[in-house]
Amino acid sequence: MRALLLFLLTLSLAPAAELPLTGIAHIGFAVSDLEKARSFYTGVLGFEEAFRISQPAGGVEMAFFKVNDTQYIEVSPGLRPDQDDRLTHLAFETPDLERLRRLLAEAGVTVPPETRQGRDGNRNFSVRDPDGHRVEFVQYLPGSWHTQARGKFVSDRRMSTHILHLGITVTNLEAALKFYRDIFGFREFWRGGPTDAELRYINMRLPGLPAPSGDYIEFMLHDKPPTRQQLGSMHHLCLETSDIQASYRRAVERGAPKDRTQPRIGRNGRWQMNLFDPDGTR
Repeated sequence: MRALLLFLLTLSLAPAAELPLTGIAHIGFAVSDLEKARSFYTGVLGFEEAFRISQPAGGVEMAFFKVNDTQYIEVSPGLRPDQDDRLTHLAFETPDLERLRRLLAEAGVTVPPETRQGRDGNRNFSVRDPDGHRVEFVQYLPGSWHTQARGKFVSDRRMSTHILHLGITVTNLEAALKFYRDIFGFREFWRGGPTDAELRYINMRLPGLPAPSGDYIEFMLHDKPPTRQQLGSMHHLCLETSDIQASYRRAVERGAPKDRTQPRIGRNGRWQMNLFDPDGTR
Protein backbone atom coordinates (compact mmCIF):
# COMPACT_ATOMS: atom_id res chain seq x y z
CA MET A 1 0.00 0.00 0.00
CA ARG A 2 1.10 3.42 -0.36
CA ALA A 3 0.79 5.74 2.52
CA LEU A 4 0.91 9.14 0.85
CA LEU A 5 1.62 12.17 3.01
CA LEU A 6 0.58 15.39 1.42
CA PHE A 7 0.20 19.10 1.90
CA LEU A 8 -3.47 20.01 1.38
CA LEU A 9 -3.62 23.05 -0.25
CA THR A 10 -18.02 19.69 -6.84
CA LEU A 11 -24.01 16.54 -8.92
CA SER A 12 -26.83 15.36 -9.51
CA LEU A 13 -28.03 13.40 -6.55
CA ALA A 14 -30.55 10.68 -7.12
CA PRO A 15 -31.81 10.44 -3.50
CA ALA A 16 -34.26 13.15 -2.48
CA ALA A 17 -31.89 14.37 0.26
CA GLU A 18 -28.14 14.65 0.68
CA LEU A 19 -26.74 11.41 1.98
CA PRO A 20 -25.71 11.51 5.66
CA LEU A 21 -21.97 10.95 5.31
CA THR A 22 -19.50 12.69 7.60
CA GLY A 23 -16.11 11.46 6.39
CA ILE A 24 -13.72 8.59 5.89
CA ALA A 25 -13.98 6.01 8.68
CA HIS A 26 -11.29 3.53 7.67
CA ILE A 27 -9.58 1.59 4.94
CA GLY A 28 -8.68 -2.10 5.06
CA PHE A 29 -5.58 -3.80 3.68
CA ALA A 30 -4.45 -7.42 3.64
CA VAL A 31 -0.89 -8.11 4.80
CA SER A 32 1.31 -11.21 4.71
CA ASP A 33 2.87 -10.73 8.14
CA LEU A 34 1.22 -8.76 10.95
CA GLU A 35 4.44 -8.08 12.84
CA LYS A 36 6.14 -6.69 9.75
CA ALA A 37 3.04 -4.58 9.07
CA ARG A 38 3.11 -3.31 12.65
CA SER A 39 6.73 -2.26 12.20
CA PHE A 40 5.46 0.07 9.47
CA TYR A 41 2.08 1.29 10.75
CA THR A 42 3.31 1.76 14.32
CA GLY A 43 7.09 1.87 13.98
CA VAL A 44 7.24 4.30 11.05
CA LEU A 45 3.83 6.00 10.94
CA GLY A 46 3.34 6.03 14.70
CA PHE A 47 -0.22 4.67 14.80
CA GLU A 48 -1.00 2.57 17.87
CA GLU A 49 -2.96 -0.67 17.63
CA ALA A 50 -6.17 0.18 19.51
CA PHE A 51 -7.81 -3.26 19.39
CA ARG A 52 -8.05 -6.44 17.33
CA ILE A 53 -10.46 -9.17 16.30
CA SER A 54 -9.22 -12.67 17.12
CA GLN A 55 -9.87 -15.80 15.08
CA PRO A 56 -11.89 -18.59 16.75
CA ALA A 57 -8.98 -20.99 16.36
CA GLY A 58 -6.44 -18.48 17.56
CA GLY A 59 -4.44 -15.76 15.85
CA VAL A 60 -5.46 -12.32 14.68
CA GLU A 61 -8.19 -11.79 12.10
CA MET A 62 -7.92 -8.01 12.01
CA ALA A 63 -5.88 -5.32 13.79
CA PHE A 64 -7.09 -1.71 14.10
CA PHE A 65 -4.46 1.03 13.93
CA LYS A 66 -5.80 4.37 15.12
CA VAL A 67 -5.24 7.61 13.20
CA ASN A 68 -7.73 9.70 15.19
CA ASP A 69 -10.95 9.16 17.16
CA THR A 70 -13.00 8.42 14.02
CA GLN A 71 -10.42 7.16 11.49
CA TYR A 72 -8.58 3.83 11.47
CA ILE A 73 -6.48 1.56 9.28
CA GLU A 74 -7.68 -2.05 9.44
CA VAL A 75 -5.02 -4.64 8.70
CA SER A 76 -5.92 -8.28 8.00
CA PRO A 77 -3.17 -10.96 8.05
CA GLY A 78 -3.31 -13.81 5.54
CA LEU A 79 -2.27 -12.17 2.26
CA ARG A 80 -1.36 -14.98 -0.13
CA PRO A 81 1.77 -14.79 -2.32
CA ASP A 82 -0.47 -14.95 -5.43
CA GLN A 83 -2.91 -12.29 -4.17
CA ASP A 84 -2.09 -9.12 -6.09
CA ASP A 85 -4.75 -6.81 -4.62
CA ARG A 86 -4.19 -5.85 -0.99
CA LEU A 87 -7.25 -3.58 -0.64
CA THR A 88 -10.04 -5.31 1.29
CA HIS A 89 -12.54 -2.43 1.62
CA LEU A 90 -13.07 1.26 2.29
CA ALA A 91 -15.51 2.72 4.79
CA PHE A 92 -17.35 5.97 5.45
CA GLU A 93 -18.92 7.20 8.66
CA THR A 94 -22.60 8.10 8.95
CA PRO A 95 -24.67 9.40 11.89
CA ASP A 96 -27.81 7.62 10.60
CA LEU A 97 -27.05 4.23 9.08
CA GLU A 98 -30.65 3.10 8.53
CA ARG A 99 -31.62 6.36 6.81
CA LEU A 100 -28.58 6.02 4.56
CA ARG A 101 -29.54 2.44 3.68
CA ARG A 102 -33.10 3.51 2.75
CA LEU A 103 -31.91 6.42 0.61
CA LEU A 104 -29.51 4.20 -1.31
CA ALA A 105 -32.21 1.59 -1.87
CA GLU A 106 -34.53 4.32 -3.21
CA ALA A 107 -31.73 5.38 -5.57
CA GLY A 108 -31.46 1.86 -7.00
CA VAL A 109 -28.36 0.67 -5.17
CA THR A 110 -28.36 -2.98 -4.12
CA VAL A 111 -28.28 -2.87 -0.32
CA PRO A 112 -28.81 -5.58 2.32
CA PRO A 113 -32.33 -5.89 3.78
CA GLU A 114 -31.08 -4.56 7.11
CA THR A 115 -27.99 -3.25 8.84
CA ARG A 116 -25.91 -5.55 11.02
CA GLN A 117 -24.10 -5.38 14.33
CA GLY A 118 -20.34 -5.71 13.98
CA ARG A 119 -18.09 -7.45 16.46
CA ASP A 120 -16.66 -4.03 17.32
CA GLY A 121 -20.07 -2.93 18.65
CA ASN A 122 -20.95 -0.60 15.77
CA ARG A 123 -23.63 -1.07 13.10
CA ASN A 124 -22.69 -1.30 9.44
CA PHE A 125 -23.61 -2.50 5.96
CA SER A 126 -21.72 -2.75 2.68
CA VAL A 127 -22.35 -2.30 -1.05
CA ARG A 128 -20.21 -2.90 -4.14
CA ASP A 129 -19.15 -0.13 -6.49
CA PRO A 130 -18.92 -0.66 -10.30
CA ASP A 131 -15.32 -1.86 -9.99
CA GLY A 132 -16.20 -4.40 -7.31
CA HIS A 133 -14.72 -2.56 -4.33
CA ARG A 134 -16.52 -3.25 -1.08
CA VAL A 135 -17.76 0.08 0.28
CA GLU A 136 -18.78 -0.07 3.91
CA PHE A 137 -20.81 2.42 5.96
CA VAL A 138 -20.51 2.49 9.72
CA GLN A 139 -22.32 4.25 12.56
CA TYR A 140 -20.33 4.53 15.77
CA LEU A 141 -22.50 3.55 18.73
CA PRO A 142 -22.21 4.14 22.49
CA GLY A 143 -20.26 1.34 24.12
CA SER A 144 -18.50 0.20 20.94
CA TRP A 145 -14.76 -0.36 20.86
CA HIS A 146 -14.28 2.86 18.90
CA THR A 147 -16.34 4.90 21.35
CA GLN A 148 -14.51 3.46 24.33
CA ALA A 149 -11.18 4.25 22.66
CA ARG A 150 -11.92 7.99 22.26
CA GLY A 151 -9.00 10.00 23.56
CA LYS A 152 -6.84 6.88 23.84
CA PHE A 153 -4.18 5.29 21.59
CA VAL A 154 -3.19 8.68 20.11
CA SER A 155 0.58 8.77 20.34
CA ASP A 156 2.65 11.90 19.83
CA ARG A 157 4.64 9.76 17.36
CA ARG A 158 1.83 9.89 14.79
CA MET A 159 3.03 11.12 11.40
CA SER A 160 -0.48 12.40 10.73
CA THR A 161 -3.76 12.92 12.55
CA HIS A 162 -6.04 12.82 9.48
CA ILE A 163 -6.79 10.44 6.61
CA LEU A 164 -7.35 12.91 3.78
CA HIS A 165 -8.21 10.59 0.91
CA LEU A 166 -8.34 7.01 -0.33
CA GLY A 167 -7.26 5.88 -3.80
CA ILE A 168 -9.28 3.30 -5.74
CA THR A 169 -8.93 1.85 -9.23
CA VAL A 170 -11.55 2.80 -11.84
CA THR A 171 -11.96 0.98 -15.14
CA ASN A 172 -15.17 2.62 -16.42
CA LEU A 173 -15.21 6.32 -15.58
CA GLU A 174 -18.85 6.82 -16.63
CA ALA A 175 -20.01 4.02 -14.32
CA ALA A 176 -17.91 5.30 -11.42
CA LEU A 177 -19.26 8.84 -11.83
CA LYS A 178 -22.84 7.56 -11.93
CA PHE A 179 -22.23 5.71 -8.68
CA TYR A 180 -20.14 8.15 -6.65
CA ARG A 181 -21.29 11.48 -8.13
CA ASP A 182 -24.89 10.95 -9.24
CA ILE A 183 -26.02 8.65 -6.43
CA PHE A 184 -23.71 9.42 -3.54
CA GLY A 185 -23.21 13.12 -4.28
CA PHE A 186 -19.41 13.18 -4.33
CA ARG A 187 -18.14 16.41 -5.91
CA GLU A 188 -15.27 16.51 -8.38
CA PHE A 189 -12.75 19.26 -7.63
CA TRP A 190 -9.61 18.26 -9.57
CA ARG A 191 -8.50 16.00 -12.40
CA GLY A 192 -5.18 15.40 -14.10
CA GLY A 193 -2.53 12.89 -15.06
CA PRO A 194 1.21 12.26 -15.33
CA THR A 195 1.24 14.58 -18.38
CA ASP A 196 -1.04 17.38 -19.56
CA ALA A 197 -2.36 15.13 -22.33
CA GLU A 198 -3.23 12.15 -20.11
CA LEU A 199 -6.14 11.82 -17.65
CA ARG A 200 -5.41 9.34 -14.87
CA TYR A 201 -6.59 10.92 -11.60
CA ILE A 202 -9.91 12.46 -10.52
CA ASN A 203 -10.52 13.76 -6.99
CA MET A 204 -14.06 13.44 -5.60
CA ARG A 205 -14.95 15.10 -2.27
CA LEU A 206 -17.59 13.63 0.02
CA PRO A 207 -20.95 15.44 -0.07
CA GLY A 208 -21.46 18.24 2.43
CA LEU A 209 -17.81 18.53 3.45
CA PRO A 210 -16.07 21.90 3.22
CA ALA A 211 -13.39 22.78 0.70
CA PRO A 212 -10.48 22.51 0.80
CA SER A 213 -10.17 20.25 3.83
CA GLY A 214 -12.97 17.73 3.29
CA ASP A 215 -12.20 14.01 2.93
CA TYR A 216 -12.24 12.65 -0.61
CA ILE A 217 -11.55 9.64 -2.79
CA GLU A 218 -9.18 9.60 -5.75
CA PHE A 219 -10.14 7.72 -8.91
CA MET A 220 -7.08 5.97 -10.32
CA LEU A 221 -8.06 5.45 -13.96
CA HIS A 222 -6.67 2.55 -15.98
CA ASP A 223 -7.48 0.79 -19.25
CA LYS A 224 -5.27 -2.29 -18.79
CA PRO A 225 -5.17 -4.77 -15.88
CA PRO A 226 -2.76 -3.29 -13.30
CA THR A 227 0.26 -5.30 -12.22
CA ARG A 228 0.75 -6.25 -8.57
CA GLN A 229 3.12 -3.33 -8.10
CA GLN A 230 0.71 -0.89 -9.78
CA LEU A 231 -2.20 -2.09 -7.63
CA GLY A 232 -0.14 -1.45 -4.52
CA SER A 233 0.27 2.15 -5.58
CA MET A 234 -3.22 2.74 -7.02
CA HIS A 235 -5.07 1.36 -4.00
CA HIS A 236 -3.62 3.75 -1.49
CA LEU A 237 -4.07 5.75 1.67
CA CYS A 238 -3.29 9.47 1.91
CA LEU A 239 -2.37 11.06 5.22
CA GLU A 240 -2.38 14.82 5.66
CA THR A 241 0.57 16.59 7.26
CA SER A 242 1.24 20.25 8.08
CA ASP A 243 4.99 19.98 7.43
CA ILE A 244 6.08 17.57 4.70
CA GLN A 245 9.80 18.14 5.28
CA ALA A 246 9.51 17.38 8.99
CA SER A 247 7.48 14.27 8.15
CA TYR A 248 10.20 13.19 5.74
CA ARG A 249 12.92 13.58 8.34
CA ARG A 250 10.91 11.59 10.91
CA ALA A 251 10.19 8.83 8.40
CA VAL A 252 13.87 8.47 7.48
CA GLU A 253 14.86 8.45 11.14
CA ARG A 254 12.43 5.54 11.62
CA GLY A 255 13.88 3.50 8.79
CA ALA A 256 12.11 4.69 5.62
CA PRO A 257 14.34 4.67 2.50
CA LYS A 258 15.86 8.14 2.15
CA ASP A 259 15.89 8.44 -1.63
CA ARG A 260 12.57 6.72 -2.42
CA THR A 261 10.75 8.77 0.22
CA GLN A 262 12.02 12.19 -0.92
CA PRO A 263 9.18 14.79 -0.97
CA ARG A 264 8.15 16.34 -4.27
CA ILE A 265 5.40 18.51 -5.69
CA GLY A 266 2.74 16.38 -7.38
CA ARG A 267 0.73 17.08 -10.52
CA ASN A 268 -1.99 18.63 -8.37
CA GLY A 269 0.45 21.26 -7.08
CA ARG A 270 0.68 19.82 -3.56
CA TRP A 271 3.68 18.54 -1.69
CA GLN A 272 3.70 14.79 -1.24
CA MET A 273 5.90 11.88 -0.29
CA ASN A 274 5.34 8.17 -0.78
CA LEU A 275 5.86 5.40 1.75
CA PHE A 276 5.17 1.71 1.17
CA ASP A 277 4.32 -0.96 3.73
CA PRO A 278 6.20 -4.31 3.66
CA ASP A 279 3.68 -5.72 1.15
CA GLY A 280 4.05 -2.80 -1.26
CA THR A 281 0.92 -0.82 -0.36
CA ARG A 282 1.32 2.93 -0.70
